[in-house]
Amino acid sequence: MSVNLEELRIDCHGETIAAWQARPVDANGPVPCVVMGHGFSATRHDSLRPFIEAFADAGYGVLCFDYRYFGDSSGEPRQLADIASQQDDYRTVISYGRSLDWIDSERIVLFGSSFSGGHVVEIAAEDHRIAAVIAQSPFTDGRLQLKSAKPLTLVRGIVDGVIDSVGARLGRPPRMVRVAGPPGSYSLMNSPEAEPGFNRMVADGSPWRNEVAARIVLKTGSWRPILRAPRIECPLLVAICDNDQTTPPEAAERLALAAPLGEFRHYPIGHFELYWGEGFSAIVADEIEFLGRTVAPGLAVDA
Repeated sequence: MSVNLEELRIDCHGETIAAWQARPVDANGPVPCVVMGHGFSATRHDSLRPFIEAFADAGYGVLCFDYRYFGDSSGEPRQLADIASQQDDYRTVISYGRSLDWIDSERIVLFGSSFSGGHVVEIAAEDHRIAAVIAQSPFTDGRLQLKSAKPLTLVRGIVDGVIDSVGARLGRPPRMVRVAGPPGSYSLMNSPEAEPGFNRMVADGSPWRNEVAARIVLKTGSWRPILRAPRIECPLLVAICDNDQTTPPEAAERLALAAPLGEFRHYPIGHFELYWGEGFSAIVADEIEFLGRTVAPGLAVDA
């Protein structure tokens, strides 16, 4: 079924978050709602629509947004990837969703993929009104990510990050680094799956840009969402891609085990393959089953 996506503009500290709103057809009363942001540097246009349609067809509302500084949202400088501000964007969209009369404010579900998989873990650890969390191939532990980085790439990234941070204080434009490139290239993601994965994931006409401000390199190594998992009180589903070359699958399983109500599913695919084909079909079916069982038992029969 084709889902009608309504454009939204949500105020956030004087900036505007661009979002899509999808309402399930023939809903009777307020419905559960899935709030979703994309992974590192990606936009809502980039292979998230199939997830939106699957959730809406199963009876769930969806709010899918672009982070400030990316995609169709406002904010300067562009391509500024900041962990704290992206989590604040999640909080803003959650609060907006709770204000809508067609959404059940006590059944808000968080959906995160890759980098945003870390965001939803941390948000749920602090907001105990969240009903459930879905984290796909999540970023869990910056220390592990650093171990997988090539030394020269890491050193160069730190140098550029320092230059970018100092430049920002002096009012200079951001110093950019490439997000995805071929193996051996100076890119934040340069595993064999990274460049072809982005090329396939990013939609024609998408506002995605293959660059971010280098200062993010100084923060990711110390970011460890896995440490917050024991504080999550709601059900958590972690989708683990066993052939993942981007976020360590063993860390994703440890994340699920650390959460009191955590569970996980394994899939024999790479990091980006969850967005299409058999990988997508298997993962989204498990996610809808999980939501039907934990958040909306009545919808499990209808979906």
